[in-house]
Amino acid sequence: MPPSPVEPALIPGSPASRAGRWAPWWVIAFVAMWPLPGIAEGVLVLGALYAAVRMVQLRLAGKQRLLSSPAWALTSILFLGYWLPQAFSAFDAIDPGTAWRKTAAGLRYLPFMWLVAIAVASPQRRALTLGGIAAITGLWTLDALAQAALGTSPLFWSLDQLKWAISGHGLCSPQETAAVDRLSGVLGPCNLKFGQVLASLSPFLLFAAARRAGVWGWALAAAAVGAVLVLAGSRAAWVTYGLVLVFSGWRLLGARALVACLAVGLVAAVALGLGSTQVRERVARTAMAWEGEGDGVNQALSGREQIWSAAGCMIQQHPFNGVGARGFREAYPDCNPTPDRPEVWGDGPALHAHQIVLEILAETGVLGLLLWLAAVAQAWRAWRFAPQAARERARPAMLALAVTVFPLNTHLAFYSTFWGGLTLLLAALYAGSLLARDDAEDGAR
Repeated sequence: MPPSPVEPALIPGSPASRAGRWAPWWVIAFVAMWPLPGIAEGVLVLGALYAAVRMVQLRLAGKQRLLSSPAWALTSILFLGYWLPQAFSAFDAIDPGTAWRKTAAGLRYLPFMWLVAIAVASPQRRALTLGGIAAITGLWTLDALAQAALGTSPLFWSLDQLKWAISGHGLCSPQETAAVDRLSGVLGPCNLKFGQVLASLSPFLLFAAARRAGVWGWALAAAAVGAVLVLAGSRAAWVTYGLVLVFSGWRLLGARALVACLAVGLVAAVALGLGSTQVRERVARTAMAWEGEGDGVNQALSGREQIWSAAGCMIQQHPFNGVGARGFREAYPDCNPTPDRPEVWGDGPALHAHQIVLEILAETGVLGLLLWLAAVAQAWRAWRFAPQAARERARPAMLALAVTVFPLNTHLAFYSTFWGGLTLLLAALYAGSLLARDDAEDGAR
């Protein structure tokens, strides 16, 4: 995307400026409410409605725009790269009702992404938004360390007690609590996504720590997050966080210092993991991939080889537009390569492909993958043409988005409400930060 044209800056106290000042608080509230998915979804919907109404009002009144034209365009393109595959897959989906409901509900993400981009469209709002996300990430990290020491997450315990007081039951059932096999953090034992979430948000904390306290701030934050992720036991999060450490530490420390730092961190992680029964079990499961047993790789990947084979079957049967977004579970029984064998993950069909490329191809087909790649190409083009100052301010969001969608890893479901909302949040933070009004103001001056 070519450089931003010069546009008039927002006038302090103008209607557009007053409308935009609330955007950071919507974003911070949305992230803070992730431990309570229902409330988080309510915040997202209300924020989307607020953004849509205010943008229309300001446009009709001829007031200053809340977003620069390039930021608005890139945010909309990234949304379409996510939503259009979903819409095209619904025409002949395995479960048309679910597919069309998901497609219609997905429209709420467009105005919400505008709101997120507005929240980082000026230096003041960007500092508040990114600082708020970094603070939440730091708080959740400290809470998880407390869980490692005390056996219970203080934040989740507080939310659970509040739920008991209001409704007479907790956030998680006793069976879910008893079955937990890893550090669950503030999300709790019935929502074991904490490792992936913390790894995806870690760039905001690491960049903020480096900006405030230099190398030692980055190292301290990196060690704290790393310790939590080791105990959280998510191998996908380990890969994600490894990428974050390499790309955030390379510019700060240099190559040799980074290698030394990573070596020390790896030794510490191994020592910490040896003291955790759950981590030892996961390492032993991973080692099964090198054993001679025929089912070793599938066991090492927690059944994902079987899931990926089923995804390949769906791609062959529905190559053009897939089985429909979130239709994987419905199509799985007919594509299960070993229907007579007990599932590694327990009862029930696989819910999604656990890998972003296979999920896109299986659920939205080749057409969906091409649309995703078109959006990725526009995001890269915007980065390529952006000036150095724009790249610097967008670097935390860029890194968070890149490691979240990194294709050589396993993933949560990108067309689910939770992970889809997180991914589009990062995409909007990237677009809004990279193409913010700062450049226009600098050019005008």
